[in-house]
Formats: sequence, C-alpha cells, structure tokens
Amino acid sequence: MGIRSTAKAIIIDSGKVLLNKCYDENNGEYYVLPGGGQNTYETLQDAIVRECLEETGYTVYPVRFAALCEVICDNVSFRDQHADYAHKMYHIFICGLKNSTRLQPTEIDNMQLGSAWIDIPALDKIRLLPTALGENIQKVLDGVSPVFLGSEHIRYNHG
Repeated sequence: MGIRSTAKAIIIDSGKVLLNKCYDENNGEYYVLPGGGQNTYETLQDAIVRECLEETGYTVYPVRFAALCEVICDNVSFRDQHADYAHKMYHIFICGLKNSTRLQPTEIDNMQLGSAWIDIPALDKIRLLPTALGENIQKVLDGVSPVFLGSEHIRYNHG
C-alpha cells in the first residue's frame, strides 16, 4: 500500500474545459478531470499526456502546474480491496490541445460515461470531484501560482 501519484488535466479550449462525466452507485453522477496514475519512472508531464490520450482521445500539452490536492478514502472495505487507490495525490495541470484531432479513447475508467466540454462559467453549476477542486476551480483557473487545495477525506472513492 502506498500513496498514488496522479496527474490530472484542466484542458482548456475556446472558453471550455474538457471533463470526464462519471457515474457510480455510491457517488451518483459527477465530473472529474481527465488523467490518472503516474507510472514508475514516468514524469508527471508524460503521465498527463498519456492519460488524457487514453481517456479522452485528445493529445494535450501541459501549460503550467496549477494545483495539488490530496484525497483519502476512509471506506475500510475499499481500502482492503484497492489499497493502491485509497490515498491519492492529484497533481493538477492546466493543459492545452496540441491539435483538434480526436482519436478513439483506448482506456477509460470503469465509472466514466464519456467526456464533455463544459463552458467555464458553468463549472460552478456541476458536481466536480474532488469537492475541494469543484469549490475552487475558478481560483485554480485564475491563479498565476499553484494552489494547495488541501486534504479531503471521502467515504467512497471516485475517478
């Protein structure tokens, strides 16, 4: 068991952000940033490019590191079954699209229904997880320096 390092992307294009739309029985419907686990010896920048291509079909490039958020799942059953996913560090990057070409996603998460472009002004009207990110997304977008969003204990894991 260890702490999972993840690279997450706020992909911005034409005043919209690309999010993964998700659903699971414990959390209901929600949105998350594209991205996922960093592989051993893989840079965060390489992880974000690979994960976004796998989940969304888009090739992205990191513009800047924007935020850090820690998420700890308190559900004992989940911890026992998925120890490597129970404690995650989200390294959040602002990213741009390398081009408008979209390939077929090759590796989407189990709870992922698809991806959706959301207008930036509408981000406060959707349920974006983790909660600390959802409540501070505009601060992250407007910031010039990285923001620590804190540590969040959750009952049920999410994407």
